[in-house]
Amino acid sequence: MITLTYQYKLKPTQHQEAEINQILDVCKSVYNYALRERKDWLSSRKSPINSCSILTEYIIPADAPYPNYNHQAKNLTI
Repeated sequence: MITLTYQYKLKPTQHQEAEINQILDVCKSVYNYALRERKDWLSSRKSPINSCSILTEYIIPADAPYPNYNHQAKNLTI
């Protein structure tokens, strides 16, 4: 089997560079939001109910589903 590989070098203009950076910033924000949502869900399940501090911990309802990839992707399109 023969495998061919190619390398490309992008040379964007300043305007294109600014747009690429803006798109990457949006992607980073969406990723960080989804990660925070999952971490909040996990941390809300770790704390025992009798020692939970309402002032410092974010409480998610017990029947809330785990925010997996499919659930979060569906919420993005709403």
